[in-house]
Order: sequence, then C-alpha cells, then structure tokens
Amino acid sequence: MDPPLPHEQVRFAHNSERQFARLLDFYGIEWQYEPTTFVLERDKAGNPVQAFAPDFYLPAYDLYIEITTLNQKLVTKKNRKARRLTELYPDVKIRVFYQRDYLSLLMKYGLEPPSQLVTDGDTPPFWLAEPSTSPQPEPSSKQRPKSA
Repeated sequence: MDPPLPHEQVRFAHNSERQFARLLDFYGIEWQYEPTTFVLERDKAGNPVQAFAPDFYLPAYDLYIEITTLNQKLVTKKNRKARRLTELYPDVKIRVFYQRDYLSLLMKYGLEPPSQLVTDGDTPPFWLAEPSTSPQPEPSSKQRPKSA
C-alpha cells in the first residue's frame, strides 16, 4: 500500500486549501502548510496584536500563497494583511489566490467544487469575465458552421 500523500496528513481550515495541496502533491511540488506567522503589528509594550500566517509556503519557489475563496469583506482583510506583510518583510514573496483563480484551477484540473464558496457580488465569475485577448483554438470540424 502506498504511503499517504502530504495533503492526506494535514488538517486544513478549508476545503479549498486541501484541494490546492492535492494539486501540488499531484505535480510533486513540495509545500508547507501555514509554517510561518508574521507579526504585522505590535502594541506599545512590543506584544504582537496582529499577525498573518499565509496558507502555503513553496520552498522551491521561496513563495507564500494565501487562498481566498470567501466573501469580499474577508478578501479585503487578507489583501490588507498581504500588503502589510510585503511592507514589513520586503524579501518575502506572497501571492493571493482569489476565488476566480481558484475556480479556474478547479475547472482546469477537474477537482470537485469547494463547499465553502460564496458568490462575490463585486467580481463576476471567471466564466462571465471579459474574454482574453489571447488567440482561441480553432473549433473542431464538428463545431464549424457549414458554409452556404
């Protein structure tokens, strides 16, 4: 019997984090779950009053990733924390994955939909967003319109 994959050994806060870890495992990308907590603010006595622990760290890329698939209020809060982190720790690289990024990954790799997704009223789903300017693949012969 094969040993459990890393994503099967961690208790994640959200299903979206588990799915992302599963994708990283599939591609053999080493990751760590919430390995570092960065202090963002201290009180006058020097005690931490605000901190941020990004969801993932990818050692091969020296990159932190925060998965944000929840409502806009929480997205705004996480964006603020990510900005503050880069102000205080300029050598730390962080990328925030938004709901549209996450849904795009789910669709591309055929993962099950996350149970905690909430529709974001400010941002249209990626499938309703403006089409990209990159060239589209030619339709198959079954999809081509018949010429008259």
